[in-house]
Amino acid sequence: MTAASDLHTLSATEALAAFRTKELSPVDYLEALIGRITTEDERINAVTEVVEEAVTSARDAEKFYATATDDDLAEAAAKQPLLGLPVVAKEKHALAGRGLTQGLLHERDTIAEADATIIARIRAAGGFVHARATSPEFSCATITHSPMWGVTRNPWNLELSPGGSSGGSAAALAAGYAPLATASDIAGSTRLPAAFTGTVGFKAPYGRIPGAQPLAADWYRGDGPMARTVADTALLAKVMVGVDPSDHATISSTGWLDGFDATSAEVVDRLRGRRVALCLRLGDFPVGEDIIRNTRAVATALEQAGAIVEEIELPWTAERIFETAFTHFGNLLAQAMRSATHGHEDTLADYTLQFMADAEAVAARRGLYEGLAMEAQIQADLAAAMDGFDVLLAPTSAVAGLEAGASYLDGITIDAGGVGREGHPGGAGNDGHDASAEQTVEGIRLDHYWQAHMTMPFNICNRVPIVNVPSGIADCGIPTGLQVVAHPYDDRAAFEVAAAIEQLRPWTVLAPE
Repeated sequence: MTAASDLHTLSATEALAAFRTKELSPVDYLEALIGRITTEDERINAVTEVVEEAVTSARDAEKFYATATDDDLAEAAAKQPLLGLPVVAKEKHALAGRGLTQGLLHERDTIAEADATIIARIRAAGGFVHARATSPEFSCATITHSPMWGVTRNPWNLELSPGGSSGGSAAALAAGYAPLATASDIAGSTRLPAAFTGTVGFKAPYGRIPGAQPLAADWYRGDGPMARTVADTALLAKVMVGVDPSDHATISSTGWLDGFDATSAEVVDRLRGRRVALCLRLGDFPVGEDIIRNTRAVATALEQAGAIVEEIELPWTAERIFETAFTHFGNLLAQAMRSATHGHEDTLADYTLQFMADAEAVAARRGLYEGLAMEAQIQADLAAAMDGFDVLLAPTSAVAGLEAGASYLDGITIDAGGVGREGHPGGAGNDGHDASAEQTVEGIRLDHYWQAHMTMPFNICNRVPIVNVPSGIADCGIPTGLQVVAHPYDDRAAFEVAAAIEQLRPWTVLAPE
């Protein structure tokens, strides 16, 4: 059995197995995780609050396991597959009776009336929220800091960000605060933090997992799970999926991932003859050589296991992806943000104001219908590129790291070490015109830092499932991530290939101390 001092290193599946054999008490496991938060979070700042009533839930689970028969355990595995497991929840996922601020100072007295659907499903499955995680304001940035909560740091390198917007969830996982976490993704907010922290994140296809109205109707968005292993990510995802009356976009997911075992040798065996497309730049994204090296290493491992890997190109540009996505954001999300923050602009983070202004500037040039036409072409490009392949592999981010406290209001310069630095060497600002890359003495400069991420194309194509898995270590010392992209609603293919990658290239699942 794992030593008491190392209980925080257990995965969810390992902890469950230990609960069922009575080798581990859910109370002891919870205490170890809360102890970890107590000792580590002053330097990482990933947690907004510890949820005290989690102790009651852990005690109830402890009582069940202490007297459970084999039949009881079998029934619990079927009906309460998370029984006794603590989960870190992104603060935007409402807990009844607790604050619901989305990081906004003017919402600090707002109390949630009901649980978010995914939180209710976690509770019904026997899990419980023991801590809540930071995010940027309105989840509108790919870094995680705010006037409300301060700067969240990457456990792998405290000078760098865990990404965003689910940066608190990712940092909590990498630091050993929990085995499972909730996340959301509208432009990469699950996959980017997973990539920067060496964790696993699932961007479900639109409608697979219910969200909160009215923005659940935004076809770019989606809630989902994060964890440190593919098996744990699938475990939490199974609890989240399926139709919910409050979200009319949700689809039936009966039998979803039934029989999937991420640790089985069969997931590697099934690689034989599987056709894998490898796209290193998704067009012209300025991908770092260390990221390319790590991505190629994964592709080579798949090829050696029997997969047929073919390198392909896509006719995209980072500028075109940005323009398409920000047309969408300007016509939907920015309007929602304006409505929610009207009269409180003086309390907002600088990046929130910048996001709204940038999105509105693009939407002023392009209406919603024009944006839809642009999206349709990008979707057609992806369908054509993936024709004849089972999955597509691509890096998650072109830049290896982001500065922890930066807002990137004036673009981003990617230095020789792969870290995106704030601002422009010459001091030029983002004037709202079409963004493009340029070479400077210091490195590659982009007018908008979101152009350094390779996730937005797959929110534009938001019926495709994606599992982010670690691909290696960047030159700057933090993890890099890889997106396993499957055809629309073929979630099993994404999970199976992700699980095979995890087996072929085992990963250190916690950040070194």
